Amino acid sequence: MPDFPQVEFEQRLARLHAGMAEAGLDALLLTSEAEIRWLTGFRTLFWLSPARPWYLVVPAKAAPIAIIPSIGAELMAQTWIKDIRSWSAPHPDDDGVSLLLDALAPFSRIGLPKGREACLRMPLNDFQRLDAGLANSQFICASELLNGLRQVKSALEIEAIETMCQIAGRAFARAPQLFSQGQSLDQAFRAFKIALLEEGAEDVPYLVGGAGPGGYGDVISPPGAQPLKRGDVLMLDTGATRRGYFCDFDRNFAIGAADDRSKRGYDCLWRATEAGLAAARPGASMADLFSVMQAVIDAEFPAPSGQSGSVGRMGHGLGMQLTETPSIVDWDTTALKPGMVITLEPSLTMADGCMMVHEENLVITDGGCRLLTPRAARELPIL
Repeated sequence: MPDFPQVEFEQRLARLHAGMAEAGLDALLLTSEAEIRWLTGFRTLFWLSPARPWYLVVPAKAAPIAIIPSIGAELMAQTWIKDIRSWSAPHPDDDGVSLLLDALAPFSRIGLPKGREACLRMPLNDFQRLDAGLANSQFICASELLNGLRQVKSALEIEAIETMCQIAGRAFARAPQLFSQGQSLDQAFRAFKIALLEEGAEDVPYLVGGAGPGGYGDVISPPGAQPLKRGDVLMLDTGATRRGYFCDFDRNFAIGAADDRSKRGYDCLWRATEAGLAAARPGASMADLFSVMQAVIDAEFPAPSGQSGSVGRMGHGLGMQLTETPSIVDWDTTALKPGMVITLEPSLTMADGCMMVHEENLVITDGGCRLLTPRAARELPIL
C-alpha cells in the first residue's frame, strides 16, 4: 500500500500541472523510480532488476497513466492510479513502446528529465524508436520543473525523514556497545546494520565509512577485515530507509584514544557545520552555505597543509533518494526555501591524505532551519 494518503499525491499532481502549464508542456514522460514513486506512491524493490522498464505518462490536464510490466499491475492498482496499461515483460521486440506511442501520440510538447542527475531508464534503442514514432512531437527538458517541486518536501515527507534520522541516531548512540578495539571493520559495519534494523529501519541500502590512524583514506570503500586499532578514527555514514525515505549522516569515533590532530580536525568540521546551520535560512543559496563552511576550514587548515572539499561538495538534497538536487558547491545558486531537506557535509583532507567528514540533516523553516538528526557530540567521542 502507498506510504501516504491519496490527498498527498493529488496535491503533488496539482503542483505539477501548474508547473507544466507555466512551462507550456502538454505531457510528461517519467521513467525513473524516484519520479514515478513521487507521483504515484508505487514502491517496490523490483526496480533493482534492469530487465523491465516502467513508465508514467502525465497529461497536462488529466490523471497519470501507468504503462508498466504486468508483474507490477496488481501493486500499482493499490495506489491511486486508475489508468494502468500493461504488457508481459520482458518482450522480445516490444517492451511497452507501442503502448507508450499510443499514450503520447496526442501531445506535441512532451517533458522529459534531461538535466543534471536525470536518468533515462529505458533502452536507448526503445527511446529512439519512440522518438521516431512521435515525429510531430518534441521532448522538452523538464528537469528544472521536477527538481524544483521535489526539493520542497511536504509535512508528511519531512516527518518520514525525521523519523528515520531519529532511528539512526539511536543506533549511533549504541556505539560504545557496538564497536571496540580489535574488532574487524566489516564486523563493525555488520553490527551497525543490525542495530539500525533493530531500532526501526526498514532497510539499509547504503552504509560506507572507513577507519585509520587520525582519519581515513576514503569514504566509499566497502569494509575489509582489518582490525580497529587504538588511535584509529572510525567513521560510519548511513543511508537507511523507512517508508521509502532516507536519512544520510555520519558519525566519527576514536578507538581507545585520539591524538591532537584528530581532535582538531573533528573540532574544525563541527564548527564548520555550526556555520552552515547558522547560514541555512530561506533566501540563502547553496553556494552561500559552501562559502561559510569553507571559510571555517580554510582558517584552521589553510592550503597546502590541508585541503577541504575533497569529496566535491559539502552537502545535498535528501528525500526519496540518498542524494537529491541541489548541491552545496560554490557554483550552485539554488535558493533555499521552507520545506527543503538538505545535508551539511563539510570535509577536509590532511597533507598526508588522511580525511575527515562530518554530516547532519536539516529542514529549512520560515525563520531558519531545524535539525532532523541528533546533533553530533561537541568533541570527538572516544570508545
